[in-house]
Amino acid sequence: MNLAERKLIDLQSCVEFMQRHNHLIRVKSEVDPDLELAGIARKFEGGKAVLFENVKGRDYPVLVGLYWNRDFLAKFFQTTSARLPFALADDIRAWRRNPVEPIIAKQGPANEVIENDLDLSTLPIPRHAEGDGGPYLTSSVVIAKDPDTGVRNLSIHRMMVTGKNRFTMLLEELGHVMDYFKRAEARGQALELTVNNGVDYALSMAAASPASAAPIEMDEIGIACQMHGAPVRLIEAQTVDVEAIADAQFVIEGKILPNVREPEGPYAEVTGYYAGVEARWVFEVSAITRRRAPIFHSILSGKEVYNAYGLIAGAGAFDKVHSLVPEVTAVHFSDGSVPYHLVVQIDKKHEGSQRNAIMAAFVSLAFVKTVTVVDTDVDPYSVTDVEWAVQTRCRFDRDILHIPDAIGHRLNPMVENDKWERLGIDATVPLPREDKYKRATMRNVNLDDFDIEGA
Repeated sequence: MNLAERKLIDLQSCVEFMQRHNHLIRVKSEVDPDLELAGIARKFEGGKAVLFENVKGRDYPVLVGLYWNRDFLAKFFQTTSARLPFALADDIRAWRRNPVEPIIAKQGPANEVIENDLDLSTLPIPRHAEGDGGPYLTSSVVIAKDPDTGVRNLSIHRMMVTGKNRFTMLLEELGHVMDYFKRAEARGQALELTVNNGVDYALSMAAASPASAAPIEMDEIGIACQMHGAPVRLIEAQTVDVEAIADAQFVIEGKILPNVREPEGPYAEVTGYYAGVEARWVFEVSAITRRRAPIFHSILSGKEVYNAYGLIAGAGAFDKVHSLVPEVTAVHFSDGSVPYHLVVQIDKKHEGSQRNAIMAAFVSLAFVKTVTVVDTDVDPYSVTDVEWAVQTRCRFDRDILHIPDAIGHRLNPMVENDKWERLGIDATVPLPREDKYKRATMRNVNLDDFDIEGA
């Protein structure tokens, strides 16, 4: 994608790009980071990004909304909204074929200033929802290293501030960082991390890559290198043996403590519900560095999470599912599914391929709850079109596939004992295709050929 050539590899350049394309709202009034900031941001969700220039009691502005408009994301990557997942899938494939290594230096913008006082309260970390247990990091990219191989991993975790130098954080059971931590803890060791706030689109997308797209033995920073069209710049950390992102706004160094759990939550998750309070993992801060004039980045649970995760997860899923079932032509997380519902479009040549596609999708994405397969005359990006296909092409007595007692996503309130039932829906026309399933069409006309007033 050659983002480096276009000089779009840090948050400042992203903000300038949004400003040039009339996609930025600036809030100049003083705004309280406790609830008020997020309350204002929610009013603009899905539209332009919002830069809060005057955050009460803090020295740094806050950006929200970097990912919440899919059409603008596509413009950033010089493609269309429909084509964006395929462009990301192309980059993932290219990375796997020919991975590019990052460049490591001692200094960069992210450590221009080394804070002497480790006090997280000086950072403009917002508390978003009224029931949240505290201020949360929601968008920072975490770098960890496999304790056995040293391979780097990128990920994003919610992290609740619990003290001047302390967070409690969520680790996903099937995530690579959890795998790293379990092996480190078994040896009585901490797992060192750098937490990088305010990075560009490519690094965030790489951090959201599912395990099916980014195997544990490969350095996920290479995905961002591929998107940049150049090696990502890293810097040596001050206190841990894990690198940081040189162009980040803030870097928080530290370690997840072994055999220590403390309360985390509640937190308003992407599901639209509060994740409850549980004893979770503790991150102890050992250093904070930053740019001289940083912009703090935060995301709201909602459209931003859906776009950041849904796009890259969809790209990885397409790559995997298409390799197993070549008739698959597109995949898309259904709008509003947060994202648990994957729509798979297939150019069905053989009866039964649609069921193979359902199973391939479940294998590719561990947390998908529902897979709906549709034909190529159905728009997988349209909730209305997919619903039409389900209601007119699915016989519930034969076209519904139930998979009971599958591993579920623990953030979903329907999950009990980490299990739920997965559902496959075949909304494709049976072969051989009968005329009764032919869609009604209208002539495609060019409105420019007509004299129309008031349109």
